[in-house]
Amino acid sequence: MRVDIEDVSVDVAGVRLLSDITLRAGSGRFIGLVGPNGSGKSTLLRCVYRALRPSAGTVRLDGAELAAMTAREQARRLAVLPQETATDFDFTAAEVVAMGRLPHQRGGSGRPGAADREICAAALSRTGTGHLADRGFTSLSGGEKQRVLIARALAQRPRVLVLDEPTNHLDIAQQLEVLALVRGWGRPGDGAEGGVTVLAALHDLNLAAVHCDELYVVAGGRIVASGAPHDVLTEELLAEVFHVRAHRVTHPESGAVQLLFDRIAPTTP
Repeated sequence: MRVDIEDVSVDVAGVRLLSDITLRAGSGRFIGLVGPNGSGKSTLLRCVYRALRPSAGTVRLDGAELAAMTAREQARRLAVLPQETATDFDFTAAEVVAMGRLPHQRGGSGRPGAADREICAAALSRTGTGHLADRGFTSLSGGEKQRVLIARALAQRPRVLVLDEPTNHLDIAQQLEVLALVRGWGRPGDGAEGGVTVLAALHDLNLAAVHCDELYVVAGGRIVASGAPHDVLTEELLAEVFHVRAHRVTHPESGAVQLLFDRIAPTTP
């Protein structure tokens, strides 16, 4: 499913947070948003999953305006893992994952059928959380909770997946596993024709370079660069946007650009 963000601006309390953002995400593409803290990445994603109404501009899914869809219509097409999620509900991990099937159940009855249970079991298995199915969600570690929430998003079977810092609380092995899972999701056998389109805000530039098809660099509420990771992550841009000195190397297996960092020492007046 194609995602088109067209001239989106956001003003809050008289302050402009986003200015004229335009982004195109082709069906089945993994699009990464990178930028320093406070640059507007999460604000933009909130516009995509309708937690925030843009002051101007539109978001479209396959040409249909997102704002015109009902909540159920949106939930059948788009799943989200926000940066902050309420985690004080007293459900088991399996019950949390089953919430992902609610948009697909007739009348929102909350009564999962055999197909729903099979999909949920597969999502738990693929995120390595099957052994947590009967555990209370509040008893899980931060990393376990994150993986269960990702399983819930997978169980939703959306055509668009929005992730805001999906590797928070995960160790390095789990980070690689989750992003590889998302990267390969939607291929034949996963129940999503044409592949799932992913929009993800990521802090780790090396993970973004390996897993994303395209990067959009956000700074000061604007898109300042976009394109393939190898073309975007230049020493000059990283110095300007992130205020670090970067040394580019090539990953020995994937061939992706990887970065080694030094801080730029402040100049003495």
